[in-house]
Amino acid sequence: MQRSSTSPSAPTVQSDSSANVAGVDEVGIGPLAGPVVACAVILDPADCIDGLDDSKSMSEKRRVALVREIQARAVCVSIGRASVEEIDRLNVLQASHLAMQRAVAGLSVTPVYVLVDGNKVPDFGISTEAIVQGDKRVPAISAASIVAKVERDAELVALAEQYPEYGFESHKGYPTAKHRRVLRAIGPCPAHRRSYAPVQRALAWQSRENWE
Repeated sequence: MQRSSTSPSAPTVQSDSSANVAGVDEVGIGPLAGPVVACAVILDPADCIDGLDDSKSMSEKRRVALVREIQARAVCVSIGRASVEEIDRLNVLQASHLAMQRAVAGLSVTPVYVLVDGNKVPDFGISTEAIVQGDKRVPAISAASIVAKVERDAELVALAEQYPEYGFESHKGYPTAKHRRVLRAIGPCPAHRRSYAPVQRALAWQSRENWE
């Protein structure tokens, strides 16, 4: 069973204050490089964590501090990924669903219900509800968004050590003006998503320069 809650004020079918309800969110749809990272979290309804909100609304320092609390106090936390190769092969929406499925499958406790941020949900084989702005409205989804964001940011910082010329540590793969300039100047690295138009344009530009 899949349901959708599209209004920001609409009540959810299943509250995440119930036992064994997983919140799920992903990070990394928009970047030109790196994986999509998803997280699934089951919170302890008897142990509320203060300050959970949309990961984008808080500082990096606050996110990192909350991740430590989430990992210490949640019933369970699981991270799933979809690689650059899977993004290019499947498209980023399907790859994000794959990452979310992997995150839910990796939970040490099987959830009875899954709450997903957004308006589309993958098939988990479990009753699921899509909640627009769920990362602002549902603590378990907020927790998942925070863990996924911190994890992916750390992976892009590590990627910057491999490919220091691109500045991944600052823009995390997103198409900033600086990132696009470097991409055009030196071309993509193996971590770039070849299915994305700016990367394709950079490849075409490099081919043209090599031809000339």
